[in-house]
Amino acid sequence: MTNGKDPVIHRFEDFISSNGFPCVGAKSALVRQGLETRCYRSILRTSDDFELQRELTKFLSGIDVSSPVVRSFAAIFPDEIPSTEADFERALWDRLQSLHNLDVASGGAWADNVSEDPQSSHFSMSLGGHAFFVVGLHPAASRPARRFEYPVLVFNSHDQFERLREDRRYEKLQSVIRERDKALAGSINPMLADHGFGAAAAQYSGRKVSADWVCPFEKKELAS
Repeated sequence: MTNGKDPVIHRFEDFISSNGFPCVGAKSALVRQGLETRCYRSILRTSDDFELQRELTKFLSGIDVSSPVVRSFAAIFPDEIPSTEADFERALWDRLQSLHNLDVASGGAWADNVSEDPQSSHFSMSLGGHAFFVVGLHPAASRPARRFEYPVLVFNSHDQFERLREDRRYEKLQSVIRERDKALAGSINPMLADHGFGAAAAQYSGRKVSADWVCPFEKKELAS
């Protein structure tokens, strides 16, 4: 371990900072100390869901929508690795469903600026009343940009990206990322629809899905 940091986190940071990795937003967050990364155990099990929910809630308190530094939270699960893209997709939604269930049990309401319907183009995952766009990475990913040696869930603040849109910075950032992704993979990721088009949840795992794909996530109601 170097400088007290988990070597798995070092490898993830090296992956983000590598020349070929296309997401310049993640690169910027890393350089500007806006990327918070934690290691858990298995993405296939519930063992660390409570701890992950607790640390995500703590992370929320540090988000400043007005700040030029975009902050993201990355959860790495090195203990067990899903063998296929479909297996990873199931694990991703199992973890998000469990986090949502814990959030509801603690009294967390759905973020009021996004849809709670996972089939909607305006859906975002809500935790602690804050909306997130979640990006999954794992070894079996067909897209090189999503292919890391361990499963990872990256939670990106929806509100911060909305601020980038308001400031007219998002489109430029999106264009640069897509060109870099095309250079890396030979094509633009077909699942990355423009904002407001297509099911947003279908983009989370990175797997190419058909138009009739149904998200397995179920929004729970707060107890009365």
